Amino acid sequence: MSGALQAVFQNQRSFGVPPGSESFTTAGSFTWVAPVGVTKVSVVAIGGGGGGRNPCSGQQWWSGGGLAYKNNVTVIPGNSYNITVGDGGVNSAGGATSGIASSFSAGGGGSSGGTPTGGCGGGNGGNKGCQAGSGAGGYSGNGGRGANCFTAGSAGTGGGGGGGGASRVTNGTTSRFTYAGAGGGSGLFGSGSNGAGGAGGSTTGCGGGGGSGDGICAHGGGAGGNATNVSFPPTGGLYGGGGGRTIAESVFACCFWNVTTLRFGPGSKGAYRVLWPGCSRSFPSTCVASP
Repeated sequence: MSGALQAVFQNQRSFGVPPGSESFTTAGSFTWVAPVGVTKVSVVAIGGGGGGRNPCSGQQWWSGGGLAYKNNVTVIPGNSYNITVGDGGVNSAGGATSGIASSFSAGGGGSSGGTPTGGCGGGNGGNKGCQAGSGAGGYSGNGGRGANCFTAGSAGTGGGGGGGGASRVTNGTTSRFTYAGAGGGSGLFGSGSNGAGGAGGSTTGCGGGGGSGDGICAHGGGAGGNATNVSFPPTGGLYGGGGGRTIAESVFACCFWNVTTLRFGPGSKGAYRVLWPGCSRSFPSTCVASP
């Protein structure tokens, strides 16, 4: 063996497998193949946020997706592992996100916030509010609840996304409009700041802030969308934020208001990230930044 090759093998033995990660940020089914030399990984999953639905039906879906993580999971180099990323709900609950670790998943936002299952940490998505979308779960706490009813949303906890705020604007005695913001999402790069609750009670339903920012814009959760136009209800923030809604009403038969437009924004899609080596990189905050 040449001196150069021997040096390479010595370096591999000394430093082990170089750190790496792979993120899945599109809803659907995927296959991840464990790289050569990788026997331990750490994983985080965020469920899809719930979309809005008519509250008169008794099924209000705009809660946030849950977040779950699990560390030091055993994998076999070269083996394939299935990963499912839940989509955001459109007039429905959000989808669950799961993969690699057995019985491990982050639930989608539904009639209540999505829940983590089978992990070693994570938080529920925020429960549905009276009007606005709720935030995605954090690494050690729950997402913020959407406005109840025409107020500011609640802040996320443990790095979770904030809940959206809501407002009602009345134009004299002829018409009124409800603007309810969407919930904020959570990030895949470890626990960070809590998402702020969206402002309410003004002329805009402000979206909740994104959770788990770490000073790098692309690493934090996305803010939920603002509601300013009845025709364009806002989408939940990446990843896992619940959708908002807009309502237009007009006076009907003297004192009664008649809904003329009722629109719901979709929840945000979920996401999944796997990183290695799992024996030295672990959520919520040990060496979980790039790569």
